Amino acid sequence: MTQDKPLLGIALMLGFCIVAPIADAVAKLLGDSVPLTQVVLLRFALQAVVLIPMVWITGRMWRMNNRIFWLTLLRTVLHILGIAAMFTALRYLPLADAVAIVFVMPFFMLLLGRFVLNEVVGPRRLMACVMGFGGTLLVVQPSFTEVGWPALLPVFVAANFSVFMLITRQIAKETDPISLQAVSGVMAVILITPLLCWGTLADVPVLGMIAPDAQQWALLLAIGLLGTGAHLLMTWSLRYAPSATLAPMQYLEIPIAALLGLVIFNDLPNGLAALGMAITIVAGVYIILRERATARAQTAAIAATPAE
Repeated sequence: MTQDKPLLGIALMLGFCIVAPIADAVAKLLGDSVPLTQVVLLRFALQAVVLIPMVWITGRMWRMNNRIFWLTLLRTVLHILGIAAMFTALRYLPLADAVAIVFVMPFFMLLLGRFVLNEVVGPRRLMACVMGFGGTLLVVQPSFTEVGWPALLPVFVAANFSVFMLITRQIAKETDPISLQAVSGVMAVILITPLLCWGTLADVPVLGMIAPDAQQWALLLAIGLLGTGAHLLMTWSLRYAPSATLAPMQYLEIPIAALLGLVIFNDLPNGLAALGMAITIVAGVYIILRERATARAQTAAIAATPAE
C-alpha cells in the first residue's frame, strides 16, 4: 500500500490537465476522416505497444488477483466508452465547450467519494462544486440549441469517467500504474477488434476501417501517445491522493482547452458559455485554495501534537 502524498497527487493531476486537452485537440483535428472504432482501437493498441516493453524491461509486476482483474476489465470498458463518446462529441462541439460540459464530473466524483468511499467532503467544497455544476449547465444550453443531442455526450463522459476514476482509486494502490495501463490496453484491443471486424464486413462506416494516409497516421499516433501519457498521470495522481482532493484540479482543463480552441480552431465561446466557464473556474480555484488551507491546518495540528 502507498501512503497518500496530496501535493504529489495534485502535481500529477496538473500534468494530466495539460496533456488531456492537447489529445482532445488532436482528435478534433482528425475529425470523422477515420472511423470512430478504428481510432479508438489504435488509441489502445498504441498504449499497449508503448507500455508492454516498459513492463518487461523494468520487471514490473503485471499479475493480478481475481478482484483486481475484474475491476480492471470494468475500468477498461468504461475507458473505451468514455473515449468513444468524447471523440464523437468533439466532431460536433467546439473544444472548450466539450471540455467544459464534462465538468459535471467533479460534482459526480465528490458525491461518489463521499457516499461510496466515505471520504471527507466539507460543506464549502460541496457548495463550490454545485456552483461549478451550475456554470457547466450554462455551457450546455447554447451548445444543445446549436447541435442537439451531441451536446449531451460530454455529460455521459462525465458520469462514465466519474465511475472510472472511482474504480482507479480502488485499485491504484494495489497495482503498478504502468502495468495497469498496459493490461488495460491489451484488454481494449481484445474487446474492440471483433467489433471492428464485424463493422468492416457488414459495411457499417462508423465501425469499419480505412487505410489512413500519412497525415492521418501522424494524428492517430499523437492521439495514442498523448492519451497514454495523460492517463498514466491520472492513474499516478490517484495513487497518491483521494479523488475528492483531485477532482477540482481538473477545472484547469477549461482555460487550457479554450486557449487551444482559439489558437488551432479559431473558436471563441459565446457569452453564455463564457460566463459558465468563468463560474466553473472560480469554483475550482476556490476549492483548490480551500484544500491548501485545510492541508496547512492539518500539518500544523500534527506538528503541535506532543509526542507520547
